[in-house]
Amino acid sequence: MTMPTMDHEHALRAAGCRVVAGIDEAGRGPLAGPVSVAAVVLPEDFSHALLNDSKQLSPGRREQLYEELTGDARIAWHCVLVEAAEIDRLNILRATHEGMRRAVRGLAVTADAALIDGRPVRDFPLRQLALVKGDALSYSIAAASVIAKVTRDRLMLRLAERYPGYGFEAHKGYGTAAHLEALRRLGPCPEHRRSFAPVSQLELGL
Repeated sequence: MTMPTMDHEHALRAAGCRVVAGIDEAGRGPLAGPVSVAAVVLPEDFSHALLNDSKQLSPGRREQLYEELTGDARIAWHCVLVEAAEIDRLNILRATHEGMRRAVRGLAVTADAALIDGRPVRDFPLRQLALVKGDALSYSIAAASVIAKVTRDRLMLRLAERYPGYGFEAHKGYGTAAHLEALRRLGPCPEHRRSFAPVSQLELGL
């Protein structure tokens, strides 16, 4: 299994970028809830034996890493949530990109460059290097991946209490069979993304 390194961070620093942030998101695909986007700046000498793409980690391991990362005073991080209504207004790609811009602007330190998981972001406020599957290549992106995922999962547990019956605590808003059955039975709640086909088709009676 490929493990992340600090190689891309070091290369950007060697090119004159003193502070390099890693950026990743969680929750682009679900039918309900926000998309969560985190930006993280790690110390230059950072390494970790277990940190990897959050999708490769168990929920318990993600929680452990979240506490380690957010509790380390040497690490700067900021996480934002772009809510379902804004996703519907902008579309999911533009909402995710807006979340990335907000996350890096919200850091307590001013970043000179960003490592972004996926494709380049239009109108990004600083130098960027986009890495497909970047959460398996860069420690900074992997750290952002964990923080974004745990932040969103914790929120979905709270939303499960506010909107019982949908099973948010189990599927976290993704379009599982149980979620689709609950949607048919209960109809959408305020956290559902009306622009996503399974929700919009249901509302149209299709």
